[in-house]
Amino acid sequence: MTVAGTDDQRAASSVFSRRERFAIVGSTNDVVRDWLLAGVPEVCLATADEQTAGRGREGRNWFAPPGAALLLSLGFRPKWLSPDRVWRLAALVSLAMCEAAEEVAGLADGTIRLKWPNDLAVEDAGPADPRRGRLRKLAGVLGETDGLGSADPRAVIGLGINVDWPAVTFPSELAATMTSLHEVTGGRSIAPNDLMDAFTSRLEGGVARLREDRFQASGWLSRQVTNGREVRLEHPDGTDETLSARGVDLETGALIVAAPGSGQADRRVVSGEIRHVRLASADTAAQSPGLGV
Repeated sequence: MTVAGTDDQRAASSVFSRRERFAIVGSTNDVVRDWLLAGVPEVCLATADEQTAGRGREGRNWFAPPGAALLLSLGFRPKWLSPDRVWRLAALVSLAMCEAAEEVAGLADGTIRLKWPNDLAVEDAGPADPRRGRLRKLAGVLGETDGLGSADPRAVIGLGINVDWPAVTFPSELAATMTSLHEVTGGRSIAPNDLMDAFTSRLEGGVARLREDRFQASGWLSRQVTNGREVRLEHPDGTDETLSARGVDLETGALIVAAPGSGQADRRVVSGEIRHVRLASADTAAQSPGLGV
């Protein structure tokens, strides 16, 4: 693990207890998990220019060329959150990055959407276009927890977002389902450091509000791209079903679904129950390999 430099002197806010940037690591999630195990208090933050063992949801691999993506992981000791609300940490991180990326890239509010349970995505076309629903994955979030409900709960939230990455160098097998801020802005060069500054500024305020039990519910709800649309849920056993997505549950973070036109009661689906969520009406970025953390 090669250290590129420490950011401790720039982390003047009391929000960050430890903050380091690495030239190359295996996984930033692993770095932060080890810090928490060693007793480092929250909130700790690791970033990397490159990862050799990045992973996503369900153990999928993730790769980005050095400097093309912003790769980070945050460590929390969420004694101040009940175990059934720890999912809000990942939601907070996602929202902070959506807002930061839109600001730095000069995008309209709401351009970056959330695809339940763990992706940041951008739609190819507007509401009037029949291709609406073609999502390209911009970023992924991976949350890992230990000891919830104990005296020492720990949560690591990792995020990888494609920043200054031209489409001509996208992996061929993923080019149709992924994007970057470089592409979304029509070729602008986006500095990862600028994005990082905007992100941490928003994160600090979000953590303070969440500690006071003030969750950004409206922002999280409004960015959900599945709301009011048909989705195909793919289960671990290989079966799938098409359902109407009613929304998301603010208490549990679950996806609220019901069979289309069936009159059946809504049911709640938690992320551990499914392998993929795809918009039923169009291709999505669901086959992207996840984030690299």
